[in-house]
Amino acid sequence: MSLLNLLFKSQASNDVINRLSREEFKTKIAGKKIQLVDVRTAGEFQMGHIKNAINLDFFNQTAFRSGVEKLKKEEAVYVYCRSGNRSQSAAGLMAKMGFTEIYDLKNGYMNW
Repeated sequence: MSLLNLLFKSQASNDVINRLSREEFKTKIAGKKIQLVDVRTAGEFQMGHIKNAINLDFFNQTAFRSGVEKLKKEEAVYVYCRSGNRSQSAAGLMAKMGFTEIYDLKNGYMNW
């Protein structure tokens, strides 16, 4: 793949991924039926999560990809992890999979 293609793909991913502060994220998800994805492990999820989130463990790539494939790519998806690192990676992968509107919680659940 050429450097130009890599740069274009990276830019395309950045155009669909929006990192939001806790306040912005809360406002966006409040009172709406949304696709909210917690990409932490099942153990982390059981210790606490945002209401109505589904758990798709990013470390289990087979299960993660399978779960993501069931989501609607044309609708907004909201994603978070513990500190913001995994969700950034998950959001990038989701953008490559064809999702067009992704919101990532900056600093993750620790900031929630």
